[in-house]
Amino acid sequence: MTRSQLGWPASAAPDQPTARGVKIHYEGTFVSPSLAGDHSQCVAEVQAIRASHLANTKEGYVDVAYSYLACVHGILFEGRGIGKRTAANGDQDLNRAHYAVCALIGDKGLTQPTDALLSALRDGIDLLRQHGAGGEVLGHCDGYATECPGTPLIAWVRSGAPRPGGSPAPSQPSTGAAPAWPGRYLADYCEGQDVAAWQQQMAARGWQITVDGKYGSKSATVCRSFQSDKGLDSDGVVGPKTWSAAWTAPIT
Repeated sequence: MTRSQLGWPASAAPDQPTARGVKIHYEGTFVSPSLAGDHSQCVAEVQAIRASHLANTKEGYVDVAYSYLACVHGILFEGRGIGKRTAANGDQDLNRAHYAVCALIGDKGLTQPTDALLSALRDGIDLLRQHGAGGEVLGHCDGYATECPGTPLIAWVRSGAPRPGGSPAPSQPSTGAAPAWPGRYLADYCEGQDVAAWQQQMAARGWQITVDGKYGSKSATVCRSFQSDKGLDSDGVVGPKTWSAAWTAPIT
């Protein structure tokens, strides 16, 4: 469903022709289960989200925060659309790194994604990849301390964001500027979204590693091998140089 069908003008969001990939979001609040039986409520929900964002004068939203939104009926709604920065006004590095697709489910009420919703999310990911998005598919929680996009959707993301009945999307490594150094060394017993982000990038580069946000012996082994391959100190610890190299070093 396009912006014009929703009664919206062209997005005033700043242009951004490329990004490292796509982040998946959810509403993170109560969403009425009645949406599942009445698609017109999904349309109203999307319009209400945009209205609430534009009413947030403190953060200065110039449009609805997301590139696209998807509902349990399998409909993809055009948010900011192709080639636009996301979030409030797109001036944060975290938000410039990825385009954004939001699922119309929450943490209470309507919480479970349908196959139709997952398929619509895949439609959004694929569409954005055709127009400047890189291969990363992450959850909002992979870049920020939040529960978003919730347990069911982050499990789907971790499994490769597969289209229902199909196979996971091929993962592509993101190269170029590295995300900001998380400010701590990743080593044995570390856990967190920064660990998951590094693991996912290493998996995208072709290393056999589990993306679970827990830095254990397997992560350390991959780290040492990667460090050796790139001429870094092979200590098995992700410091600033190893972190940066995961995104910037040539893929060989």
